[in-house]
Amino acid sequence: MPRRYLISSLLQPKPPLKLIKSLSHLKQIHAQLLTNDRLKSPPILAQLIQRFSSPLATTHAHLILTHFHPPNLYLFNVLIRCTKPRDSIHLFAHWVSKSSLSFDDSTYVFVLGACARSCTVVSVLFEGKQVHARVIKHGFLSDVMVGTTAVHFYASNRDVGSARRLFDEMAVRSSATWNAMIKGYCSQKLKVGEYARDAFALFKEMLVGDVSGVTPTDTTMVCVLSAASQLGVLDTGTCVHGYIEKAIYTPELDVFIGTGLVDMYAKCGCLDSAMYVFKRMKERNVLTWTAMVTGLAVHGKGKQALEILDAMEAHCVKPNSVTFTSLFSACCHAGLVEEGLCLFHSMEREFGIEPLIQHYGCVVDLLGRAGHLKEAYSFVKDMKVEPDAVLWRSLLNACKVHGDVVMGEKVGKILLQLQQQTELSVVESSDVSEDYVALSNVYAYAERWEDVGMVRDMMKIKGIQTKPGCSSVQSFRGRLLDV
Repeated sequence: MPRRYLISSLLQPKPPLKLIKSLSHLKQIHAQLLTNDRLKSPPILAQLIQRFSSPLATTHAHLILTHFHPPNLYLFNVLIRCTKPRDSIHLFAHWVSKSSLSFDDSTYVFVLGACARSCTVVSVLFEGKQVHARVIKHGFLSDVMVGTTAVHFYASNRDVGSARRLFDEMAVRSSATWNAMIKGYCSQKLKVGEYARDAFALFKEMLVGDVSGVTPTDTTMVCVLSAASQLGVLDTGTCVHGYIEKAIYTPELDVFIGTGLVDMYAKCGCLDSAMYVFKRMKERNVLTWTAMVTGLAVHGKGKQALEILDAMEAHCVKPNSVTFTSLFSACCHAGLVEEGLCLFHSMEREFGIEPLIQHYGCVVDLLGRAGHLKEAYSFVKDMKVEPDAVLWRSLLNACKVHGDVVMGEKVGKILLQLQQQTELSVVESSDVSEDYVALSNVYAYAERWEDVGMVRDMMKIKGIQTKPGCSSVQSFRGRLLDV
């Protein structure tokens, strides 16, 4: 784009910002800002910042902000909203130290939201608590959106207790507030059953105990259906389905609720109901199709799951990496080795999806379950990505199941070498002990007791201990025995 045309375009009442498509254009605009006051319109600059939220352009967007004296809060809020979460947090901390901006409720909503999203990479609980302290200090906690975002932040960073305390202390709560807390319960990876029950209890409280007149939304119902699927309570899930039909609308008209129902029925073991809802849905996205594939996979319906993939292509819906993970799982449960291998080779060739480490792991599991241990080993050695301990562990377990001592010894030694190269802080001690025990069991299967003793001695030297445990079995007389 010629420089003269670029500048004249920006001076129009409604500048065609879609024409600005490169970082060099942004640099030209930045240069003009130094000399042309007509370009210092916050609405125009806000749109420019939104268009250049990539890491390379963030510095220039920040420089745009510094041209205002005093700094413009509107532009600052736009900047922290559209940049990466970690960058938003650092930018906020930088301007806090400068003490040249008086933040408003929108600022804290965006920063707490960034703290919530950053938890997918690394926990930012400490930074978020500091932001929360400033919220309290400056009197913004009474704002419903700020409080709701704070609840979401704590729940996303696994501090469910703080999220619930903050939720209970809020004088006014919107539907979004209830959804943030219910979703927070349903998204936890630990104590899943306990938190799922808490989600149901809070949903009941929302229906009968809230005096502000808020009602469940589609987001609420999707979360409650997720709780039902986590607990595997079909009766409760069916009741929720009935409530949706009666109080909200026909679920088949909403792709997200419909997908939640398909997922719930499938995970609760009612494939007929899952398929019934699936076929009645007016719109189905990739999540809907994947939920149906996952349900079929869990129940060993491998061929039906592969038929779903064909139907997806017929409906012009492109599968994603999660879809393929479920399809590989279906092949594993049904023993469809050839179909699984063909599926793997078609991922990148036909669908343009590069296999991830979990997809390689699924293929290794598929070959290992079928006893094709040499093929599995060759597959691992030819991988485009570096195999991790989980993948080698899967192959070692397959060697133990099929009694292949030679292959098991080879894989076991590779796994132990990998563990030695990895920092102890990164590797769970239970995983390390399981690897030694698995190799010991391979030797024991072949009655190579000297090698069993060697592995046990290595564990003693390295100070690796196995955790005692027990399993429950039903006796012939109906008593529960611990062994």
